[in-house]
Amino acid sequence: MPKKLDLTENLEKYIIDHSEPLTDVQKEIIQYNMSLGDQQRLQISVSQAQFLQTLIKISNIKKILEIGSFTGFSALSMALALPSDGLLISLDKSPEFSIKAQSFYKKANEKKIKQIVKPATESLNELKDSSQRFDLIFIDADKENYLKYYEASMDLINKNGLIVIDNVLWHGEVIDDTKNDKFTNIIREFNTHIKKDSRVAKNIIPIGDGLTICIKK
Repeated sequence: MPKKLDLTENLEKYIIDHSEPLTDVQKEIIQYNMSLGDQQRLQISVSQAQFLQTLIKISNIKKILEIGSFTGFSALSMALALPSDGLLISLDKSPEFSIKAQSFYKKANEKKIKQIVKPATESLNELKDSSQRFDLIFIDADKENYLKYYEASMDLINKNGLIVIDNVLWHGEVIDDTKNDKFTNIIREFNTHIKKDSRVAKNIIPIGDGLTICIKK
């Protein structure tokens, strides 16, 4: 077996320091999120943001749908990687977080992001009715509705498009037999659903809290 790397906090910092630098506004969002206490866990990791940016650039992605925006770190990071004619639609039901996110987009002079503030299930139905299609859909919202968001995404993603889902390793608890709480089991069942889904090619990438990358066949 090849040697497995133990991704410690110091090693992740080294990786971030030797990767594409963050913008001042990205850094400001991170600092703001750190002031929110436990809620800061809703932000994707810096390494995940950098990975998504690379994915967007090498896949020539122009249109993104984000389900769950928090204070805007992931949306801004992805939008920065889009071409000038790109578009990112971000869905979040929290007016408070959405207003804060929009303030960061404005400060960054990022005009490719459209924010929709309402329950994501409603927005997804409206997007489906309008026949919109996306090159990449990023799911990072309430876990109870992950399966609904994924199935809705299948109707909205282009062929060969990417569906990326966060938190699929759930702090490593998905493999801990002693963990049988509601959310751990939701993620386990979701991962099993993806594993059995022949409509997509899929891989789990062990960065942050785990990303599943699905390619629509």
